[in-house]
Formats: sequence, C-alpha cells, structure tokens
Amino acid sequence: MSVSVDGFVADRDGDLGWAPPPSDEVFAAHLERVSSLGGYLLGRRLHAAMLPWETDAAMRSTPPYDAFADAWTALPKAVFSRTLTTVDGNARLADRPLEDEIRTVLDATDRPVEIGGADLAGQAVRLGLVDELRIFRVPVVLGGGTPYLPSLESPRSLELVATRAFASGTLEERYRFSR
Repeated sequence: MSVSVDGFVADRDGDLGWAPPPSDEVFAAHLERVSSLGGYLLGRRLHAAMLPWETDAAMRSTPPYDAFADAWTALPKAVFSRTLTTVDGNARLADRPLEDEIRTVLDATDRPVEIGGADLAGQAVRLGLVDELRIFRVPVVLGGGTPYLPSLESPRSLELVATRAFASGTLEERYRFSR
C-alpha cells in the first residue's frame, strides 16, 4: 500500500488519491508485485478504486498499463463489504470471517496473497494473520487521516527484509513479523 511518510494511507477526508501518480520505476515495481500474486483480499473502497483496471479500456493507454490491467484482471479477488451485494470484475463477495477467507484464498494458490485496504489489513494484523508488510512510502506528509497500521494491544516485532529507494523519492520497505 502507498503510505505517507507520517504513516497514513488515506487523508483526513478518507481520500486515497493524495499520492502523486507513481513514476515509471515505481509502477514497474507494482506490476512485478501484482504479477507474482495468487490472490488478493480487499475492502470495498479499494475494490472500487481498482475496478477501472478491469473495466475501463482507457486504463490500457501504455504497454505497462496494459500489462498491469492484464495482471490485475487475472488475479482472483475476495471483496469484504457490509454494504455491497454484488461485485464486478474477477472478484467475489467474501461471505465468511476474514480468517476463513484467507485460508480459502491461500489454499487455492501456491503464490503469495495480499490484503489491501487499511481496515481489512488492520483486522488481519490484529489477528496475527499477516506474515509480511510491504510499504511504498511516498514523500508526502498528510498530517492525519487513516493510519496504515492499527492500534495493537501489545507491540509486535518486525524484521526488516528489504528496502528499495526509487528516483522519485518513494521508498519500498518490506518487513516480516517475528514469530
């Protein structure tokens, strides 16, 4: 997920569009990451934000965008929502508890599975169901909004797995939860 330097994924109004468009280099990293996945669990707002990659031909304006749209469209997704009754694209509406849905998605693939959306990912972190965090830290300070990580009852130790700095100033950070 894209995160501000001060740790927010959405601004004070809940808007996810605060980050500048990714540079070609950062976009290539996202394409590589999404192409490697075997499944994706996401919340309603992130599903709505990403749906144009599956439905809007204008998103295929360049070869890298076309490749990303192909990868995103092919990726099986489970959408968590309290308000939706149907979802579009290569997605299904999750109808079981998060832990059960994670198990179902993991059992269907031998590839990594991601969880997107701060609320949903936060629930998985609280339940101890997340092995690794992958953060794309954007050089912006929002000063408030939706935090990337939830409040926890006790600290959880992380191991830094990798970092990568991009010319745009974005920093990719990967952390593994210590067990």
